[in-house]
Amino acid sequence: MTSPIRSMSVAILTVLFLPISATQATAQGTAGTVRKLERPVANPVVLSPGFRRAIMRGTRTERGEPGPDYWQQSAHYTISARLDVVEKRLEGTTRILYRNASPDSLPRLVVQLIQSFHRDDVPRIRSAEITGGYTFTRVAAAGQTLEEARMLRGPGYATSQTNLLINPPGPVAPGDSIVLELDWSYQIPQVGAGGRMGWNSDDFFFLAYWYPQMAVYDDVVRWQADPFLGQAEFYSDFAQYDVTLDVPQGWLVQGTGELMNESEVLPDHIIQRLRQAEASDTVVHVVAEADLEAGFTRASADGRLRWHFTADSVRDAAYSITRASLWDVVRTNVGDRDGDTQPEYSRAEAIFRPAHERWRQTARYAQHSIAFHSRHTGVPYPYSHATAVEGDGIIGGGMEYPMMTLIGGYDQASDRAMYSVTAHELAHNWVPMIVSTDERRRAWMDEGTTDFNDGNAFADFYPGSDDGMQDEFAGYTGLARTGHEGALMRYSDFLDTPGHYGVHAYTKPGSLLYTLRNLLGEEAFYRAYRGYLSTWAFKHPKPWDFFNYFNTSTGQDLDWFWQTWYYETWVLDQSIASVTGGPNGTEIVVRDIGDAPMPARLTITLASGDTLDREIPVTTWLGGTREATVTVPAGQEVVQVEIDARNGFPDVMRKNNFWAVAANALPAELPLAVRNELVRNRGALLEEGYRAEGELLSGEVADDATDQRTISLEAGAQYAILAVCDQPRIRDRTTHQCSSSRHRPPVSTIWT
Repeated sequence: MTSPIRSMSVAILTVLFLPISATQATAQGTAGTVRKLERPVANPVVLSPGFRRAIMRGTRTERGEPGPDYWQQSAHYTISARLDVVEKRLEGTTRILYRNASPDSLPRLVVQLIQSFHRDDVPRIRSAEITGGYTFTRVAAAGQTLEEARMLRGPGYATSQTNLLINPPGPVAPGDSIVLELDWSYQIPQVGAGGRMGWNSDDFFFLAYWYPQMAVYDDVVRWQADPFLGQAEFYSDFAQYDVTLDVPQGWLVQGTGELMNESEVLPDHIIQRLRQAEASDTVVHVVAEADLEAGFTRASADGRLRWHFTADSVRDAAYSITRASLWDVVRTNVGDRDGDTQPEYSRAEAIFRPAHERWRQTARYAQHSIAFHSRHTGVPYPYSHATAVEGDGIIGGGMEYPMMTLIGGYDQASDRAMYSVTAHELAHNWVPMIVSTDERRRAWMDEGTTDFNDGNAFADFYPGSDDGMQDEFAGYTGLARTGHEGALMRYSDFLDTPGHYGVHAYTKPGSLLYTLRNLLGEEAFYRAYRGYLSTWAFKHPKPWDFFNYFNTSTGQDLDWFWQTWYYETWVLDQSIASVTGGPNGTEIVVRDIGDAPMPARLTITLASGDTLDREIPVTTWLGGTREATVTVPAGQEVVQVEIDARNGFPDVMRKNNFWAVAANALPAELPLAVRNELVRNRGALLEEGYRAEGELLSGEVADDATDQRTISLEAGAQYAILAVCDQPRIRDRTTHQCSSSRHRPPVSTIWT
């Protein structure tokens, strides 16, 4: 059976593609004739029907801001749960006070049951341990106990994949509220929800997506009830939480919100260290290795403790429960939250088991990350703590939750990789935890933004390092060159190419934020970027809000950019077609081979050593042409030309961006593109700290102390550049690369 969601997606895309193909074919000539265009031309962005309807109803605007009648739902959760650490079971009760702020009556309510991903009868993209999911012993609405039904015609409830459908005794009217009560239990999977929760080694649990949670009813989609398939992530409303977790004594609990009864569960010396850490700029070991033997919780008569947390304005809640972890804490400056010009502080924390040595610096990494993201986004971190939790055996990479992260042990990784994943997962506290996007359908809105934020944090923590831009470009262009890419505006769970999710969600949208910054300039970009994040903090933006906000802030119609990069899979491939001298000067012909239009920015080097910057505006390509000419007046000898010399745009084929007279000195039997590539990369190496030791060599070369590298070129021959590194202080001892880059050498796309 075809999903209604997929059918709607196809219908929308058909509307988008038909005008483009028509525009590609013809255009009106100056004399009334019809001429054939040489390329497809981007049309204005077509809004979804739901978004157009929201504008008409006053909840959204064409400016990219919430409308005067914007609304969103909210809830108050009261949850009590008991953990059986031996049987690995969780049982609990959830009371939800759900407030209907919409103008609609709601005859049906939808509750997310992510643990039902572990049933044997639900669809999945990723494999899962079968635990049976939820068992409900009571479901009630408005005080009336409901019966399970196969077909919901009156009051009752039914499960549908990873959702619980509830028909209350009567519709929930606009402005009204309803109380839902659910008693439930389930077997905790060892690796749950696609590696996002679970348990490990009988000494660690991480509870996430662990309770029945309201689905989102918003002003654009109405009920967003797409099932969880194990890949695309989550979407939920902001809520208040009152959570009590009943666990054995000797187990430390930390999670979303404020611990309300610390004196009942933590001994005095642990509390004293926590107070010390809250005023300290250096890391305090709140739970040290000696405490693992001596004890770091209070005791009780029944051998169990009840940890009570409350949280406000969060879209989820997650908790780590451990009896074998250290707890490092330090304060971090998040900027001025309340406008009094004085800095405020939050706690940066790391909880980890001692065997994972790479984690001993993680509290310091968290301290820097939270402070940097507060400055970089323009939104001061609003919560009391940001806690990175080691969950080796459950997860290999990292996962985010409000105020919390779950990250693998990273035992075989570098310190830089440990910093990078910490900065990335903590950056998610901004998107989607504060700016609450729909990850289930639009994974790129949070992951791409977070890639951009953590790359910039990395460059700030490691001065002189790449800010992640070239890594993002390499990840995206590698797939784009295959021709198997899927458009960003396709729902994230429905991609044609296996393994494409990483590019779709992370590297392409991350690349586009760097591209947009380079296109607009830093001042205009950050004014729009920070304005968008501030405007949509604690709200639910859609893609068109993001597009429209940038259009409004910059005063530019950027629909050509959004259509090109988000709706299409067109690639950028600008090339230097020819450089010829004549009596009137030197003519440089640029051919735009790819279909993605972008300004062509030329750096022209003269024999005198001077350089000229020239730009072919994007409007040239939007007119339907593929070639344009830049002329350098006579008397100025051109010796080198490069398109996008600063590597600011994600061009899929940089070998044709470069032309140099010096290439004529290389063997004539090599194709011109190959000769240009050799000249171009020698310069890149010198800029990155290499110095030439000899001539270009052919044949095999040994990998020895001179740090030789081999490059593959279009001709199929192997050529090498013999070089050594003049900056050993930045040499990566793991990869033996002379580079300040995080992950790869500066010309990584050509190393074999």
